[in-house]
Amino acid sequence: MIEQQAPGATIGILGGGQLGKMLAMAAAQLGYRVHIYAPEAQSCAADVCAAHTRADFDDVAALRKFATSVDVITYEFENVPVAPLKEIAGLKPLFPPLAALDVTQDRRSEKAFAQAQGLTTAPWAPVTSADELAAALGQIGAPAILKTARHGYDGKGQVRIDDAGQAEAAWAEIGAQPAILEGLVRFAHEFSILLARGQDGAMVAYPSPENRHAEGILRTSSLPAPAEVIAQAALALPQAQRLAHALDYVGILAVEFFACDQGPVFNEMAPRVHNSGHWTIEGAQTSQFENHIRAICGLPLGATALTAAAVEMTNLIGADVEQAPALLAAPGAHLHLYGKGEASPGRKMGHVTRVQPTA
Repeated sequence: MIEQQAPGATIGILGGGQLGKMLAMAAAQLGYRVHIYAPEAQSCAADVCAAHTRADFDDVAALRKFATSVDVITYEFENVPVAPLKEIAGLKPLFPPLAALDVTQDRRSEKAFAQAQGLTTAPWAPVTSADELAAALGQIGAPAILKTARHGYDGKGQVRIDDAGQAEAAWAEIGAQPAILEGLVRFAHEFSILLARGQDGAMVAYPSPENRHAEGILRTSSLPAPAEVIAQAALALPQAQRLAHALDYVGILAVEFFACDQGPVFNEMAPRVHNSGHWTIEGAQTSQFENHIRAICGLPLGATALTAAAVEMTNLIGADVEQAPALLAAPGAHLHLYGKGEASPGRKMGHVTRVQPTA
């Protein structure tokens, strides 16, 4: 059953960061109001919204009050606790489904889910103690990456282990908490599949960008991607669609892959709009943000084709934001600043998308 929201309805967004801000701007374009729910005192998403509730994500009373004030609920990041959301799930439509949050909040369940759907992953093993880490290194070998099972993003909660002698220090560095040990894979490129799935099961996918990272943080997403990425993305797309179908997904789903000699290797997925899709605001016929709003509101999905010969999105991290005047002077550059305040190292302050209209 499609639950369609008429213009003038209010969309509730859990989370108040830049993804929420860009979702809110897309919602306003389609005639919707937005109510942000976030625990932080300062929310850049709230700057462009009709209403803002400041409360913790585990405050069930506040969540219930929030839910009664909106018509449909979504979220802008995957670390919203699932248990409190179960208390409000029956009050208003909630997209993507809680199953997607549940799977993606823990690297162990995410890897196992991907494998169950037939995707290839890097070799990995769960780790809950120093002894298990030693055993996992014996099984997988080094070099390898030790990653916290939960709450890791942009390279946080990850330690490289080059030999077994570093295991004890690595275990201490991640706080001796549940983790996975992941073997390294040889890859030529990184890319992402970005797809939108509607309430009726219809799906559209965007052209896959080549993604380049530095220190665990996405730096650029570029299109058209190299021929090898395009070829492997054609193989990865039906895999991402299987994940979305298995979750009965609604909204934007991002799935990251490595392009390897043996074919695409699953890295991770995000049940939300994604940094590697920011280029779609100017570079695609319908942005990822608009398609997410369309999906959760029961509207037809929009076309995803490129609007230019070439597009590149570059994240502005930390002091990069000081380049804003020069970036604005460049032809074809579209600047997005998030309004986050202090530009600390490693903090995403904005992005710039460069659009090249002709070949």
